[in-house]
Amino acid sequence: MLGSELSKSDVESKLIGKGDFVNIDYLSKLLNEKLHRDTKKFVYLKLIEIYDRKKMFNDVAKMYEGIAKISIAFSEQIKNHLNATQYYIKAGFFDKANYSMRNALNEANSVEREEINFSVKEFYKKQAEEHERELKRNHAAKIYEKLLEMNITDQERKEIKEKLMELYEKLGRLKEFYAMKKFEEKEFRLSP
Repeated sequence: MLGSELSKSDVESKLIGKGDFVNIDYLSKLLNEKLHRDTKKFVYLKLIEIYDRKKMFNDVAKMYEGIAKISIAFSEQIKNHLNATQYYIKAGFFDKANYSMRNALNEANSVEREEINFSVKEFYKKQAEEHERELKRNHAAKIYEKLLEMNITDQERKEIKEKLMELYEKLGRLKEFYAMKKFEEKEFRLSP
């Protein structure tokens, strides 16, 4: 059956009883076929489901980018670029996350831009906290360092610096710890 003639149910029936990696191979090949938009979106969503289950977050993000490219509505494009951003953050690919975020921002109005910036900041915070719970302190520190580069409030900046100092101390990154401590003391003396 030609790709353009495939329906969602045709694709679904081919997946039954096969392992994840066989299904990934089949679905990935289908993406190179000329498919109806709905069928192609279905293929992307099936791949997202498998990749997410396998914790292959970079691949999940790529699939969301694929859906964004074939989406017509701006709101759907934004949503999928934002999903890609979240999964790139989970995968630790901050440059790719920034790229996806910029793609979402390009399709957004001013109100949506604020929501996107807030959401992305929350994605980073959530991932850093998850790394802390899993005792992946170095990963958490990288995310907190990234957050300091973002547009955040003074209160958020203070909280992030406190978390970073604690992580630096636990990681034995004393140079960074003392540099931040010295900077904090200097800021404290300068405040009215």
